[in-house]
Amino acid sequence: MKDNSLRLDFYDYDLPEERIAKYPLAQRDQSKLLLYQSSIIKDQRFLDLPNLLPANSCLCFNNTQVIPARLFFRKPSTEQGLGALIEILLLHPIKPSSVMSEAMSTQHSVIWECMIGNLRKWKSEQVLEQKLIVANQEVTLQAKLVDNTQKLVQFNWDAEISFAQIVEAAGKVPLPPYLNRENTAEDRQRYQTVYAQNPGAVAAPTAGLHFTEKVLNQLKQKRVNFNELTLHVGAGTFQPIKENDVKQHNMHSEQMVVSRGNIEQLLNPEQTIIAVGTTSMRTLESLYWYGVKLSQEPNADFQVDKLYPYQDDAPKHFSRVESLQNVLNRMDRLGTNTLVGETEIFIFPGYKFRVCQGLITNFHQPKSTLILLIAAFVGEGWRKIYQHALDNQYRFLSYGDSSLLIPS
Repeated sequence: MKDNSLRLDFYDYDLPEERIAKYPLAQRDQSKLLLYQSSIIKDQRFLDLPNLLPANSCLCFNNTQVIPARLFFRKPSTEQGLGALIEILLLHPIKPSSVMSEAMSTQHSVIWECMIGNLRKWKSEQVLEQKLIVANQEVTLQAKLVDNTQKLVQFNWDAEISFAQIVEAAGKVPLPPYLNRENTAEDRQRYQTVYAQNPGAVAAPTAGLHFTEKVLNQLKQKRVNFNELTLHVGAGTFQPIKENDVKQHNMHSEQMVVSRGNIEQLLNPEQTIIAVGTTSMRTLESLYWYGVKLSQEPNADFQVDKLYPYQDDAPKHFSRVESLQNVLNRMDRLGTNTLVGETEIFIFPGYKFRVCQGLITNFHQPKSTLILLIAAFVGEGWRKIYQHALDNQYRFLSYGDSSLLIPS
């Protein structure tokens, strides 16, 4: 029987263009904060966060760092005029490694899967190039389209410097398409959390944009625990759902990096686990389901498919502690303190949360995967929350205001 509650049009609402925050506030922590706890809504400021969290809270942050992933190359000029402009958006590293940290530190040559603007003007195997100044030296950066179908681009450069340095010198910040504006110099710093440290995201974990050193220090004084994981946010986070049966949506895959320390901290059953952002929530819930996979296949790859949590053959009786202990045991067998994996997990109404008890997040687009996640977490209360935000002049989307959601 078809579940009509999973029709896309159930997750629509009217978002006027003027409610989308096109630019950040002058001060990060001056944003509004909507507190939703036990079905009650209160209007707060983000600065109030340290006084609003439950006792024994553990905030789980996504410490990915946004890279300037938009690269531009100009084809050679012809007698007819200036050559076509080719825009390349880095998505996933392919060679010499698919692990983001290794790809970013690679020198001389890499291959990435990309989105390509003006693709029809770029022939396979055609080399484009540009001159850069990196680390006080002139560098020639070349781009060659090596696979037109998969949109694989090989980058080569003639210097002993990393791809991270190349991107920093050549690229632009990939702002969300709904901002509908060009980058400013301010975006390099403001479309980035203050705790970002692992380069690889092409979209910011925007729930974290409100944090300042002042707020972080106050949280430490309140003895709030911090747990920093990494999920490299991909461009797929902005991919619209086109199917009215949301389960048919082609969910994007994102790379996760978790440490032994991350998991050991999550094993404490006394903590209230609060995800800072939907990306942290996806990582935490994916960890649980990876532990479940390991109960069935002890050597399973660290990968969570989009509908695995809903499959009849996926055991659902494991506690958080039991499942995460399976992950630790896997680390022991591998002799490692770090795991790198991929998740496509799709969280929509009907999902039972296994790790997260609270969520800090911004206000999301209608009919998006993120609004489905919110509806899964707070139930029908999402409509009340969003209507309150609209009625009370909250700012929406990436540079918008914040919320703290604690359903029970």
